[in-house]
Amino acid sequence: MPVITYREALNQALAEELERDPRVFLMGEEVGQFNGAYKVSEGLLAKFGPKRIIDTPISEAGFIGLGVGASMLGLRPVIELMFWSFYSVAFDQILNNAANVRYMSGGQINCPIVIRGPANGGTNVGATHSHTPENVCANHPGVKVVVPATAYDAKGLLKAAIRDNDPVMFMENTILYNDKMEVPSEEYLIPLGKADVKREGKDLTIIAHGRSVIQSLKAAEVLQEKHNISVEVVDLRSIRPLDEAAILASVRKTHRALLVEENKPFCGVDAQIAYLIQDKAFDDLDAPVKRVSAIDAPQIYSSPLEKEQLPTPQRILDAALGVCR
Repeated sequence: MPVITYREALNQALAEELERDPRVFLMGEEVGQFNGAYKVSEGLLAKFGPKRIIDTPISEAGFIGLGVGASMLGLRPVIELMFWSFYSVAFDQILNNAANVRYMSGGQINCPIVIRGPANGGTNVGATHSHTPENVCANHPGVKVVVPATAYDAKGLLKAAIRDNDPVMFMENTILYNDKMEVPSEEYLIPLGKADVKREGKDLTIIAHGRSVIQSLKAAEVLQEKHNISVEVVDLRSIRPLDEAAILASVRKTHRALLVEENKPFCGVDAQIAYLIQDKAFDDLDAPVKRVSAIDAPQIYSSPLEKEQLPTPQRILDAALGVCR
């Protein structure tokens, strides 16, 4: 099985869907001649031409609005954001129009648009370029939110997102783009809304998404080797739809839950998951639910400080030991 990077997995997904369906096109800043700000679209312009790989001006409101209109008329646009932080420029187009059009049209108009790009801190680009808005987007009925942690998941989820008839917010991570793993050459899809148990365990459940999954797996190894604590790591993969059954099944198995995310804690994704657990699995818990999130402040520019602002294996380890006392 080929070993490829997260970046290459996304590229393969785009190429396969562009080849499969002539209604699919890619649009965004520098996606064509520059091969993408992060080289995710490398080679696509040469293969599919400028009518399907479209470089845009620096105007998120303009090209996302164009994409929403195109999707309502039957095309299937994939829009690349250089940073997901810039979604706020097109808040009206994404969360007022795309999210609501199917409902407001009584199901007569679909909006099959994918908006993708990096949504993460940790790269020292400052507070205005480091947002993780999965909680904001997931708060709006009508959109789906996907946050892949591995190359395998990134490919299968992106292909499924492009085929979905609802707007999908697809949030990647620049720090993960060079991560490698085995990815099948054969076509596969990963259903949206299906979590994945990345590591089996019996003493503690860690629930995470995105890069926090990778950090949690590192912490789980140390917990097993040094503290004989068996940790189950559940990768949400999708924030909305949320795989509530997988979350509850794991918590009922281990009786302890630690929630990890790069989102800020106030009104974060894990606040919703903590409520879900206490509402539906309270009697299964042997300890309070705990959270590890980004420190609640605008993203820090300083590299050493920003590393500590985000969940680290050590912060996750310390919290896990607290839950397991």
